[in-house]
Amino acid sequence: MIINGVEMRGLAVGDAAGLADALTRNRAYMAPYEPERPEAFYTEAGQRARIEGMLQDRDAGRLVPYVFTEAATGAVVGAMNLGSIARGPLCSGGVGYWVDRAWHGRGLATAGLEEVVRAARDEFGLHRIEAGTLVDNTASMRVLAKAGFTEFGLAPRYLHINGAWRDHRLFQRLLHDDPPPA
Repeated sequence: MIINGVEMRGLAVGDAAGLADALTRNRAYMAPYEPERPEAFYTEAGQRARIEGMLQDRDAGRLVPYVFTEAATGAVVGAMNLGSIARGPLCSGGVGYWVDRAWHGRGLATAGLEEVVRAARDEFGLHRIEAGTLVDNTASMRVLAKAGFTEFGLAPRYLHINGAWRDHRLFQRLLHDDPPPA
């Protein structure tokens, strides 16, 4: 899928160097929204190992990882994951995403999220998708609202972000009311 000169596609091991570069480039900007990471996280080898683990989770049906790349250059400019996929009576997943600071305001996260919602419903048969944001992350809340998510709660001390347990607002989008597959 192409969005404003950016391709959204499945993550591959070959994305390790580009992902390491993008994460390093955005490290200071994303620090308030991310867990503290070891230095190895920002290396090609660290990203290769991370991607290999993500692809194992994909093959096991627990995760669908995507990457955003600039169509003209192939440079990584963001990522999105549909993870924590649960089947059975829950039939749900969670979404997380980030976009390179230089690419903010171009609709990438919203369009990518709408594609993930479509795939979650039409390809994976999920009933709902959840997302959580820090209580002051208004940009992410706007993306979720544009993609049809509604707030359903507050989770105190939900995730360890930037060195401390942080409260998160929780959002969901119900996709359908069909019964789960047998």
